[in-house]
Amino acid sequence: MSDAVQTPLLSIRDLKVAFRGQKTEREVLHGVSLELFAGETLAIVGESGSGKSTTASAIVNLLPGTGHVTGGSIMLDGRELTTLSRPQMERIRGREIGYVPQDPMSNLNPVWSIGFQVKEAVRANGIAHGRHAVRQRAIEVLKQAGLADAERRLHQYPHQFSGGMRQRALISIGLAADPKLLIADEPTSALDVTVQRVILDHMAGLTREKGTSVLLITHDLGLAAERAEKIVVMQQGHIVEAGPSREILENPMHPYTQRLVAAAPSIASKRIQAQAERRGIEHETTLDDVPAVRVRDLTKDYKIRTGGFRSVPFRAVDAVSFDIPKGKTLALVGESGSGKSTVAKMVLKIEDATAGLIEIDGKDSSTLDTREVLALRRRMQPVFQDPYGSLDPLRNIGNTIAEPLEIHEVGDRASRRARVVELLDQVSLPQELTSRYPNELSGGQRQRVAIARALALKPDIVVLDEAVSALDVLVQDQILKLLAELQSELDLTYLFITHDLAVVRVVADDVCVMEKGRVVEHGTVDEIFANPTQEYTQRLLDAIPGAAIPLGGAR
Repeated sequence: MSDAVQTPLLSIRDLKVAFRGQKTEREVLHGVSLELFAGETLAIVGESGSGKSTTASAIVNLLPGTGHVTGGSIMLDGRELTTLSRPQMERIRGREIGYVPQDPMSNLNPVWSIGFQVKEAVRANGIAHGRHAVRQRAIEVLKQAGLADAERRLHQYPHQFSGGMRQRALISIGLAADPKLLIADEPTSALDVTVQRVILDHMAGLTREKGTSVLLITHDLGLAAERAEKIVVMQQGHIVEAGPSREILENPMHPYTQRLVAAAPSIASKRIQAQAERRGIEHETTLDDVPAVRVRDLTKDYKIRTGGFRSVPFRAVDAVSFDIPKGKTLALVGESGSGKSTVAKMVLKIEDATAGLIEIDGKDSSTLDTREVLALRRRMQPVFQDPYGSLDPLRNIGNTIAEPLEIHEVGDRASRRARVVELLDQVSLPQELTSRYPNELSGGQRQRVAIARALALKPDIVVLDEAVSALDVLVQDQILKLLAELQSELDLTYLFITHDLAVVRVVADDVCVMEKGRVVEHGTVDEIFANPTQEYTQRLLDAIPGAAIPLGGAR
């Protein structure tokens, strides 16, 4: 080996980071050490609060609030970063270290065009000079990131881009100066699995072509094992395990790593599939003549404005049909825009269908009067994707859970308080949370509160719209187990909306795969996973993170 190969591009030694309080200082990184070589991809894996993003922020000297490095060393290409002045560090950011953050909606300014923001990065990094040269470089980097018609896209705003397009814009900014190191902090966690795969494939191609090293931050061990040569596992500011990806996946040594492997939906999905194949495809069916939910030829049309007073029809849902037996789970699966959530809104009577039939326990929901619709909503409750957005920040947890009881005038104040305590216990939350507010809770706790609120009226049917997609794999695993326990205990029927077939494999009995408003495949979970008949379904299966990795000895 040459000296260049043996010398790491990034070397972190005994890194310590703390945050100052009014009277005390709290250390959050406790002696982190790792090495990343030129052209290599290293993944840092762990749940929220493990120190992944803090490590990344320390490398670029962008620690939030009162955070500061209290000890250790960060060397980039032989240069110590912790001792650099602010102007010196600003010259390294962008030019030598690119950064792709997690949430494109928070990290792209909504009032500036995409072109303005990309050109700003080009100018700041000194890549091009002069108005024309800066514009041409901005177009070039957008094209490199896979955005077609980049000249026109320059003039559009973030809200006019899809999630995948916004992430491509951030990747183009991160790679605009051809940096030696790219830090990608959960770059695709908010995207559909198929879009995620396209984005990661493209990012891998660009970094491979330019010889860029990648530090990938993720909570998904399956994704890390598929995309990185090496994995570092972090817990509570410590590195608890590190090594080659395949070795970590197949033979995790630390109990925390073992929990991450067990909780990763992609790995659990493969394990369940292998078990199904060994025993032969079996599926318990119910002969109940009246399903909890029956949908026939459900259709929804919208009118889309095209300019002036003109509008054109758009069919969001096209002749969708399915049944959900009582006490079972049907998963509606597909990419963003496939019509899944629109179906859920029509089942919940939030939107009216253009055509078709929805029966709840054999009764046509379109014939219900206002009083009957209110009664139906007591029996059918939603849990939405974003626990940050679905809880009122101005209402404490007790009032949030009691809100449906108040709206439907169930019980008096004392009985509602008792019901709140009972619900908190059902979702494994302590009673003392009643006086706290959503911002004081973790994402997993917030989603448990959302589930408790949905159960307040003792519904028969729960519609879960991407209810676990925003959560870390460990928290996601806890919520999925909780939902399974509640279904068994309360005989609940679930309509489970998701883009992630790995999660479906763990929780559902039956699956409807949706594409462009239509159901393209429908069957039991075992059937869909073992023998998908549609190319689109196979693409969704192939896009599961870690799908290409053999199961091997993973436990």
